[in-house]
Amino acid sequence: MDFGRLPDPRYVNFGLPPDHPDTAPLLARARPAQPRPPALYVGCPIWTNKDWLGSYFPLGIKEPEYLHYYARQFNSLELNTTHYRIPDAPTVRRWRAAVGPGFKFCPKLPRSISHERELFQTDDLVVPFARAIEELGPALGWAFLQLPPHLGPEHLPRLERFLLDWPAAVPLAVELRHPRWFADRGLADAVFATLEALNKTLVITDVAGRRDVLPMRLTTPTAFVRFNGHGLHSTDYQRADAWAERLAAWYAQGLHAAYFFIHQRDVRHAPVWTQHFLARMKELTGIAMAPPAIIPQAVQGSLF
Repeated sequence: MDFGRLPDPRYVNFGLPPDHPDTAPLLARARPAQPRPPALYVGCPIWTNKDWLGSYFPLGIKEPEYLHYYARQFNSLELNTTHYRIPDAPTVRRWRAAVGPGFKFCPKLPRSISHERELFQTDDLVVPFARAIEELGPALGWAFLQLPPHLGPEHLPRLERFLLDWPAAVPLAVELRHPRWFADRGLADAVFATLEALNKTLVITDVAGRRDVLPMRLTTPTAFVRFNGHGLHSTDYQRADAWAERLAAWYAQGLHAAYFFIHQRDVRHAPVWTQHFLARMKELTGIAMAPPAIIPQAVQGSLF
């Protein structure tokens, strides 16, 4: 995710903004009558990480095995491959069979829907896409719609129509990118209220060059965060601590689940950052999610 990336993060204020005033009331309304264990799903945007061979993946495995071993390190995946094509049912079933219980896929909507047709007359694409990803069964998390950077508030009626027509059985999160979605506070609040009314999650993007896309407004009791790191720079760890604190506060207020996806240019950095993040989450929330761990590699014996 290069959206909003800067070459040097040292002069960016990475502090998280205060919560939007409508976040706490939403969480209060969503608080279940019976307490439930908080859910946390953490992952990366791809699973074919060849640079993990010999560390987080066993050395010598074949590419069809990558997803199985990825799912032993993370419990969720930002499924970007669906952005480029609608998968067929056998492919989706193979994905589901490769992961264990509790794993969640978050498929990105095809660019043919979001970028090419720009949400206009897309039923012939939405229906087969929804049917395909429903094959994931309990492994389906939240699908997410990434609007193209040039699609601004003048297209709000089209977005509303699209969301109204979206299949109710498939949870959907929405990432807004054009700066004008956020430039006017009244407009932004109206869009957030629309997402809340339609039970669609606002994607929160933490990226250096666009701090406006970090409104800290929850529109459902599920948080969906896309985090863009900077090669394990010290600011990455400061941000990990800040996010752990914010998520802990949201869980205490009634947050049901959080999806947190880590983008690093060097995929070897994502597991290391995640280890720190999950340690802080355990300290603050008691969520004991196993962090990524280097796999002991088989050593060939020798006669000498």
